[in-house]
This record gives sequence, structure tokens and C-alpha cells, in this order.
Amino acid sequence: MFSLVRSWLPEGRLLTEEVFDRRHAWIVQLCLLQAVTLGLVIATLGHGPARAVLGAAVVAVPALVARSPRVGRGVRTAASAASLTLSAVVLVHTFPGVIETHFHFFVMVAVAALYQDWTAFLVALVITVVHHAVLGTIDAGTVFGAGHAGMHHGATGPLFWALVHGAFVLAASCAHLASWRLNEQQSLHDPLTGVANRLLLTESLHRMLARGGEVAVLFIDLDDFKDVNDGRGHAAGDQLLCTVADRLVASVRSGDVVARLGGDEFAIAHDGSADTARSVAERILAALAAPTVVEGRPLVVHASVGVADVASAGNRKVETLLRNADLAMYQAKAGGKGRLAVYAEGMALQARCRAELAEDLAAALAAGDQLEVHYQDIVTLPEAHVVGVEALLRWHHPTRGAVSPVDFIPLAEENGSIVPIGTWVLHQSVRHVAALSAQVGHALTVSVNVSGRQLREPDFVDVVSTALATAGLPAGQLVLEVTESVLVDDVAAVVERLARLRAIGVKVAIDDFGTGYSSLSYLRQLPADRIKIDRSFVADLGSGGAAATLVATIIELAGSLGLDVVAEGVETDDQRTQLTALHCTHGQGWLFGRPSAPATHPAPSTSTSTPALRG
Repeated sequence: MFSLVRSWLPEGRLLTEEVFDRRHAWIVQLCLLQAVTLGLVIATLGHGPARAVLGAAVVAVPALVARSPRVGRGVRTAASAASLTLSAVVLVHTFPGVIETHFHFFVMVAVAALYQDWTAFLVALVITVVHHAVLGTIDAGTVFGAGHAGMHHGATGPLFWALVHGAFVLAASCAHLASWRLNEQQSLHDPLTGVANRLLLTESLHRMLARGGEVAVLFIDLDDFKDVNDGRGHAAGDQLLCTVADRLVASVRSGDVVARLGGDEFAIAHDGSADTARSVAERILAALAAPTVVEGRPLVVHASVGVADVASAGNRKVETLLRNADLAMYQAKAGGKGRLAVYAEGMALQARCRAELAEDLAAALAAGDQLEVHYQDIVTLPEAHVVGVEALLRWHHPTRGAVSPVDFIPLAEENGSIVPIGTWVLHQSVRHVAALSAQVGHALTVSVNVSGRQLREPDFVDVVSTALATAGLPAGQLVLEVTESVLVDDVAAVVERLARLRAIGVKVAIDDFGTGYSSLSYLRQLPADRIKIDRSFVADLGSGGAAATLVATIIELAGSLGLDVVAEGVETDDQRTQLTALHCTHGQGWLFGRPSAPATHPAPSTSTSTPALRG
């Protein structure tokens, strides 16, 4: 019956075990203190030792039950609430007929409210009503006072006043419950987005895990969100976070809990397996890929999502699930961002290795003797006359040896060190090509890759201008290469920045063309001078069919827009022949020379004959 009544009542969150234990220990101490105090007061008033012991025992016995670690949380809560309420009962009988002693009931209800559990309220209510109805009928003068108005009237006897007191206790309980629930709304939800916060997420996971069955966590981190705050301001960033939260809520299943952990990090408590969590994650990535309008301008946000479940965790601990999902998220980010990864054994080791590599990269930049710029020739087709070079960063680690750019460039973009590294590469490159052009007696271009983080830096145009002026290189000999993925993050801002660069004479190339997002739609808007065909298309030329058709289409499109074309990854004479037949004007690849350091990079020949294979 008690459980049935309790099930009808509005339920709030339960205290965490740590908070419950701390509050419960304090309340039990209060109960025992009241037992001792009441015993001493009864003895002092001359009611005799037997009555003093009885009064103290009535309060102490349930307190001792509440103190026992052998009983469950619900029993301990009920026992301590009983002790609190019985202390008020004993106080009423210690001072018979003093109606003010009834105020102690309400004080004890307030103490019981610290449990934030209906069990304590119901115990207090039942004891109050039973005491007032039974003992109030037997000894009305002691409970209510002999002169209580209406006590001797048939319609307002002890039972009536028992119900009145019970109603007041219930009213006090409801007031505490309302305060409890209002406080929850403020302390358990993110004030900006309205979704759950970390505390509510943790408690939701505890409840899901306690029920048994499959449980998973999705950890979501927005890619390059700092650039939005820096480029558009925090108001725009807040608006974007609210939009992201709405899309996450719309993507999850009923019963899932979406939470914002802070900054641009979100998490989802998923009541299901890793497979269903993966489906949710895929819906999230698709939902976030749609452009959103922030302060009147379109913006595309991407996210990295990590998924972990209890099956792979090895235990049913909230901390393990959150840690594994976080590790999976970093694995997704390392794979190129805008991706999904599911936790697997060994990710913790990989995360430690990445952290160590990030520390080593920072040390390498500070040392100044581990990073080096290599250069690869860009030639005309079919003659293979060298018209420029591309700058390629290399890292020679003192113990690891050569570290692949595939490993450290994404890491540098993730932690922001790509900005100082990119500035260093820019200065090295323009200085080298200025000297190389003077050596051969004619102008050569230098192509330098630029990351999205660099391009969104407010002073990036000034950084480029300073590098050119310091090296004495004309702006027309510098080509900045950007990938399509950079362009879709914020088209308007990127176009404005590239337009300013072209205004000072710098040329712009779109790198890895055809492998990114909606290339043709963005190409119409971009202030570009050159397209670089990705090496994957060139490698497939030998197989004929779709690859040759696609390359021919790109070359024809570039010609109609007045853009130069450079084919990357040319490694065979057959590929050069096919590219020439398709009217591709420039090539780059091992056929014409491998990337090499300045000391070993030969000066381009002024001869019209085809240079020998280098590298």
C-alpha cells in the first residue's frame, strides 16, 4: 500500500550516494542527540527514570536502525524520518497540553526534506495522523490541550484535529517538494541551452545502469568551435550552441538524456546498445551537417562523436562509460573530424601516445631544429619545365625519427599550434623561393598550405604581408592552398579573407579538389586562381573509365572559369601522357622530383629540355 501511494506522487531526482551518505549521517546524529536530550529533560522534570528511558528509546531505536549499514537506503530513510517525527511525539507528551510543542513536527518535516525523497514525508505524515487520532482520542488534553477550542464539540473531536495536523504536515511536505523541484530545474539543467547538465547526466546514467540491461554514452565535441567565438563573437557562439542542442534533442530516442557538459561538449545517456547508439550518432552527424543561420549568415558546424557502451567497458560504472566515450571522441577527431568512432580496447593507449606527441610537437617548435620545410617541383605539361614549388613540412623527432604529417598536422590543428607552425613555414618558404628565384634568374611560385585555423585568424592577411615584405618576394609568386573542408565552415568569412589576400596580389589554390564538399557550388563563390586535382584521381587514370571522365570534367570546368590546373601525384609517364591528352597544363609528383630539403633541392634548370628524374 505504501509503495502504491508513493508511486502516485511526483518524483524528483534521488541524491547521489555520496550526498545521501553525508546528509544521512548528520540526520542520524541529530536523532541520537534528540534522544539523549529528551531523556535528560524528562528526568529533570521529575517524570522518573523509567519514563525518561522510554522516551529516549522511542527516538533512539529507529535512529540506530537508520545507522545500520546492513539495511537498504529506503529503510534507513524511513527509520530516520520515524525517529525525527517520534521526537516531536515525545516532546508533546513531555509538556502535556502545550500546543506550541506541535511546531516541532514542522521543524522535523523540514529536516526530513533534506532526503528529497517522498519516503521521509510519508513516514512523518502517517506517524502524525496516527498519533493525533489515537492518542488524541485517548488523552485529548495531553495532545491538544484541555482548553482547545471545539475539542468537546462532537463535530470537531480529536479525529478532526488529527486530520487538520496531518493536512498541515502534508502541506509543509508539498511546500518542500515544490522547492525541491524548482531547485532541480535550476541546478540540473544548462542555463544556456536548457538541456541537462553534467550532474543530471550522471544521475540518469546511474539510474539506467541500476535497472540493468544495455546502456551507452555518446560524447559530442564541436569541431573548431573556438574559431566561431573568435571570428563572430560569443553571442554567435551561444546561438550556435542552442541550435546544436535543439538538433541533438531532435535526433535522440525517447528515454535518452541530452546534456551539455560545458563549452562545446555535449553527451547523451542512451538507454540501449552500442549499435542503436551508433544509429543515433549517425542521425546527429547528418542533422548537424545542415547549414544554420547565425546572426543572418549561414554556418556549417561539424562534430566528432565517440560512442561507448557497458559491453566494452568491463563494468557498469558511470565514470568508465564517460571516459571511454571521451576517448572514442578523440579518436574520431584524430581521424579527420566530423566523424564517428566507437570505443575499442587500446584507445586509452592511443590517447596517451597522442598526448605525448602533442607535447613533443610543442617542444619541437620551441627547439627550432626538428621541423624542416621540404620542396617539391610543380612543372608544366608535357615539357616538365619547373614553374614553382610546393612547401611541405617535415618533422624529424629525436627518438621517433621521421613523423608523418598525417599524424602530426591534424594534432596541430586540434590544439591550435598549427597557427605558429604555419607562420613559421610561411616565412621559411617565401625566403627560400625569393633566393631560388634570384639564383635561376626568373620568378618561381611557392605554394603553401593554409589551415582553417590560420585563415580565420584576424591578423592573417597582415602575417602574409609581413612575410612577403621581409623576404622581398612579390605577392604574385605566393600561392596559398586551402582545402574544400575549410571553405564550407563559413563561406562568407572565408571568401572575404581570400578576397583580401588576392587584393594584395596573392594567388589562391583549392587543394585536393573533388574530394570535399559540394565542390561545384562553392567554386562559383570563391576567389580562386588554381585547382589542384587530387592524387587519388590521377592514380586511377590507368584504369580508364570514370577517373578519366572526372579529370577531364574538372579540367574543362577550370578552363571555362579561367583557372590553372595542377594534377598531383603524377608518378608515371603514362599518367603524364594521359593528363597531356586531357589538356592539363601542370603536374606535380615523384615523376618530376620527390620533396627535398633546401640544401639538396636542385635549382630549376633554365633549359627547355625535360629535366631528369630527381629524388
